[in-house]
Amino acid sequence: MRQIVTRRDSLRMAAGAALLALSAEERAAARATQEAKKVTTDEADPLRWQAVTPDRVEGMGWRENTAAPFDRLPAKAEQTVTPAVWRLARHSAGLCYHFTTDAPTLSVRWSLTGAELDMPHMPATGVSGVDLYVRTAAPGGPWRIVQNGRPLQQNDNVTRFTPPGEGKREYRLYFPLYNGTAKLEVAVPEGHALDVPAAYPAARAKPVVFYGTSITQGGCASRPGLAFVAIAGRKLDRPTINLGFSGNGRMEMALADLLCELDPSVIVLDCLRNMSVEQVQERVEPFVRRLRQKFGGDVPVVLAEDPSLALPPESVRGKIIREVVEKLTKEGIPGLHYLPMRFALGEDGEGTVDTVHPNDLGMMRMADAFVAGLKPLLPR
Repeated sequence: MRQIVTRRDSLRMAAGAALLALSAEERAAARATQEAKKVTTDEADPLRWQAVTPDRVEGMGWRENTAAPFDRLPAKAEQTVTPAVWRLARHSAGLCYHFTTDAPTLSVRWSLTGAELDMPHMPATGVSGVDLYVRTAAPGGPWRIVQNGRPLQQNDNVTRFTPPGEGKREYRLYFPLYNGTAKLEVAVPEGHALDVPAAYPAARAKPVVFYGTSITQGGCASRPGLAFVAIAGRKLDRPTINLGFSGNGRMEMALADLLCELDPSVIVLDCLRNMSVEQVQERVEPFVRRLRQKFGGDVPVVLAEDPSLALPPESVRGKIIREVVEKLTKEGIPGLHYLPMRFALGEDGEGTVDTVHPNDLGMMRMADAFVAGLKPLLPR
């Protein structure tokens, strides 16, 4: 059979040949430019780009008085936290744009604050990409991934999503985990809108706050929606705030003071991986006492053991925090809970990238462990 080559095909082949002559970096930039032009100049499907603003973003503890729109700590924190924590607070881990629309297609354009798109042990899709999830049944149905937005460059990455099904649906668009988000824009065809979803019921309106390490921040999930904090939020159907700081979840009192500014349903402390035995002995009790001074018994505080198959039945650090919980409870301080995490990553050794940071399987397992521990403590 003779293959018929149209003029459009010829142009496409010529464009492809031109791309092959470029370097990998130049090809990536060229493809992104082509995609941007395709999305913004499609006359049959005109789009209206809308900037996502902090007031529409779920997972922000501080929406005002931040140094940049999608920082995870307020600007004043730069004077009180360590330089490393401040740098990591500029990453957009845990943030998501929660909206509804009946649009048949969605286009997302985002720019990053950092030029490094990936890490040796974590792909660019998790470090610097975005994820779109759709609720498969309303109200209160499960969530399913639509597609991942792959970053090709620092500025003006563009992805077009085609959600399954028709009619008005509820969506979550997750931000990058280990890069800052300079801007995020969403576009839908003319005649369609991006609407605010129904508010959470009062019993589920307050966020679950996670304070912890690189694992909490999302390392090394392949996509933002697969960080265990994001998975737990979908399973619990509640907002979450991710205050994971890679290598720097060390329970400094400055972080206790910042946590006291929030209005959470529960606080999860998952810092042991970044703390020495001496630091655990010195810092955990005063950190917890500071939270109890602020919240009394109204907000449960969960202290999580560090998960690792290499640990004995209970880690030394885990034993210390369990004893702190027992001591303070005997003193009459309410609402403290110890969460064993010995087998949170599973027992088969397949749950990590490097024996420490969870892969996607490990993230799912950790989310299940946290959900099981948190459900009895949360208002229904």
